[in-house]
Amino acid sequence: MSQPPPPPNQPPQQPGFGPPQEPSEPQPPAPSAPATPPTPPAQPPQQPPAGPDLNKAPQPQPGYGYPQAPGTPPPAAPPTPPQGPGYGYPQQPPAGYGYPAQQPGPYGQPQQPGPYGQQPGPYGQPQQPGPYGQQPPYGYAQPTVPMQAQPGQPGGGRKINAQVAIIVSAVVAIALIVGGGVWYANSSGKDDGKQTTAEGGDTKGGEGDGKEGGSGDGGATTGEAKEKAPAATGSKVLFQVPSPKVPKGVTTISIAGSWLTDSVYAKSGLSEITGYDRKTGTKKWTLDLPGPVCAATPHITEDDKTAIVHKPAMPSKTDPQACTEVAVVDLAAGSKVWTKTAKSGTMPVSFNNVTIGGGTVAAGSTSGGAAWDLATGDERWVPKTSDSCYDAGYGGGAKLVAVRKCGSYDQRQLHIQNVDPKSGDILAEYKMDEGIEYAAVVSTDPLVVAADVGDSAGDGSGISDFFSIDNRTGKLRARLSAPGDEFAARCDAIYKVENCTGVTVGNDRLYIATEEHDSGGDSYSQTNEVVAFDLATGKQTGQRADAGENYEIFPLRMDGPNVIAYKRPPYDKGGQVVSIDGESFKETVLMENPSTEAVRDVESRMSPDYSEIQFGQGGLYMSSVYASDFTSREKEYSVIAFGTG
Repeated sequence: MSQPPPPPNQPPQQPGFGPPQEPSEPQPPAPSAPATPPTPPAQPPQQPPAGPDLNKAPQPQPGYGYPQAPGTPPPAAPPTPPQGPGYGYPQQPPAGYGYPAQQPGPYGQPQQPGPYGQQPGPYGQPQQPGPYGQQPPYGYAQPTVPMQAQPGQPGGGRKINAQVAIIVSAVVAIALIVGGGVWYANSSGKDDGKQTTAEGGDTKGGEGDGKEGGSGDGGATTGEAKEKAPAATGSKVLFQVPSPKVPKGVTTISIAGSWLTDSVYAKSGLSEITGYDRKTGTKKWTLDLPGPVCAATPHITEDDKTAIVHKPAMPSKTDPQACTEVAVVDLAAGSKVWTKTAKSGTMPVSFNNVTIGGGTVAAGSTSGGAAWDLATGDERWVPKTSDSCYDAGYGGGAKLVAVRKCGSYDQRQLHIQNVDPKSGDILAEYKMDEGIEYAAVVSTDPLVVAADVGDSAGDGSGISDFFSIDNRTGKLRARLSAPGDEFAARCDAIYKVENCTGVTVGNDRLYIATEEHDSGGDSYSQTNEVVAFDLATGKQTGQRADAGENYEIFPLRMDGPNVIAYKRPPYDKGGQVVSIDGESFKETVLMENPSTEAVRDVESRMSPDYSEIQFGQGGLYMSSVYASDFTSREKEYSVIAFGTG
């Protein structure tokens, strides 16, 4: 999965702050910063070679979860990139939702932001850069201009472990894959929370109630599709929100978290959450917080509750602050329901992730976890005490799934556990083979997890394989091979266990974006597809939805039996939202954004891999997850909203 090139004038890069390293673990060298891309000449690029046929049956494996041998290494130098004002102009990689929602270091110290960068720990100790490469933060050296709204264009009980070792992963080099030339032939109860971001699936109940689906638990598709094509699909800009100004001496602050209800689009700021009218952008309420939001669940309940992790105060030069506060937020009233903390021994736990499932709020990290009653805030359970195991994080929605790490560094084993939300008891468990360091929960019902087996993805995506698991018995249903050079999904299995992009689950199928490749013929254009895998067999179904010439398509969520997808446009057009029929794969355009330069300039920065994208009831909301002082112009936007009609 190719990474977009970084902007020029990249700032100094230093390791961030994080938990102490386990002494027994070898520390690899930090990766070097990517080079500044050359100025493209006017001539088109060389056509990349055709890629492998992905309709071939999966090859026999020595055992599910067994580490795979890395694929063929990339060439010494990547092919010549597209030149001139071609596809993707301009494409900078703003940091993405959950990759990870890192905590900035002390004031005045540049750090390496990005989707797979450093995750500062609770006590400010430096750590090694993250294994998935480094990206500049959203807003760095990315000029924008003010704009006006544009018209439409044609194991058992669980107790805290006080002795958990802090594990930091090894660095994985990013392979720059340019124009991957891959072809895809046409072969033939009730949930208490719904999702609201663009990373994966939806939950029971579908939408139409304002709680548009997102990542994490996509399989339980019921009812009819709610999103219908309007009479005129051309959209206009409903509103935009300027990016907040970070305090003096601070380079980057997390502003992760956005949610969509019947009437409100809510978005995190520097130390607050603001609810905007979905159509006008008028502020309906502002919830002040003592510090920045570190992590946020994409799920919301039927009565518009969600959960976040935030810092107890704004970071200072001497105290970067830890992510110790877990809170439930009422998105209808714009108020906090409760705030809780937890301890590991005598130290407060700094949480990396939080989710909602079965009326329970669960938060996890390498230093401990806890679960609370969503309504009252009463503690329900904490992870079982163990010298060698801890709950790395949780996936929520239709069910509650724990990713539990056991064993020493050189004998790591992941336990994927379907957990009773009220008691913490393990209902079913699948043990992955040793050697798999991280896993992300793509869906909890049906249960699907993603992992980079043997560090074979090689592209920073965190995915080489998907595992379809029976969440009643814990048995493996199928293993789906998804090589990093052929598929464009990505997950942050290190910290944000349920945050994945470019993939969704429904109809007992997994829908995934392919990598961009040459369109073929005499054209120098690029394109990609959404293809489907059967979760029972692990094989492709032969269904394919094409992005179209110079577009790039990303599945966002399920809408009943259909897939809602966003099409990132060429440099001279606006993006599109389409509905893909779950059976025929026929595409229906739901929205097409303005192609004016001022609008394109903002939309092009909201990359589906590194931003939060929500669509529902004819509205598209795109937002960044970092506020930064890396800018060369006066105007930067953290939110842009489009609407039809």
